[in-house]
Amino acid sequence: MSDIDPTGAVAGWWATAVSRMEPGVIELRGRPVQELIGGTGLTSMIWLMLRGDLPADRQADLLEAALVAAVDHGPHAPSIAVARMAATCGVGLNSAVASAVNTLGDSHGGAGEQCVRLLDEILAQEATGTPLAAAAEQVIERGPRYVPGFGHRFHPRDPRRDPLLSLVEDAVRDGVVSGDHLRAGLAAEAYLAVKGTRPVPMNIDGATAIIYAELGFPAPLARGLFVLSRSIGILAHAWEETQQGRRNKGPIPPSVLPARLG
Repeated sequence: MSDIDPTGAVAGWWATAVSRMEPGVIELRGRPVQELIGGTGLTSMIWLMLRGDLPADRQADLLEAALVAAVDHGPHAPSIAVARMAATCGVGLNSAVASAVNTLGDSHGGAGEQCVRLLDEILAQEATGTPLAAAAEQVIERGPRYVPGFGHRFHPRDPRRDPLLSLVEDAVRDGVVSGDHLRAGLAAEAYLAVKGTRPVPMNIDGATAIIYAELGFPAPLARGLFVLSRSIGILAHAWEETQQGRRNKGPIPPSVLPARLG
């Protein structure tokens, strides 16, 4: 190594604790890959790569539930629609998946990250001595009109909310997680239920935000984990579309012409 890089500048430039690769050696977070193969599940592997250690079984189960829940939401979701259109353009599955992932921004895909920040703010406000219900009200009122993690344009009540929160409640009862972010999320939901003309229940982004935050993942990783999860659905839709033989699929059927504006 010293003959190739006598000052160590290049080796230092790419220094990493994530992986080590030398001839005959592959280590991931200090663990030989051959010891991980066949004995470590993908969810635990995600935790290991992001956190540097392996999760306890209950932690892995909770993370996996969140990842499973957000895999797909049909072609109404812009990312899925983009994947299916791109797949007909001759770009290959990798480009179709990449095109779809690149649509996962603040408005579509970012609500989980934003909701973790919201929950953190509520808990920080509570830590100053403000009662939790008042803290939730204050944080929501000074935030954006669309409260991230709550409400859904299709579902009066998101069918993924209850099973996810039930798992969090079980984990709190068993001492797996603290329950603080769950308390904050329920306080926000309770305030939104009385604030307007109709309830605004928690959606998938809010439920998974609670799980990611309870497990100790910082807000930006809530979006990263959502991207990992949704990539599975994106790949499935892109692959299905390629099997149908359609070329250059657009956002509307050719028989439908766009309305004239103005």
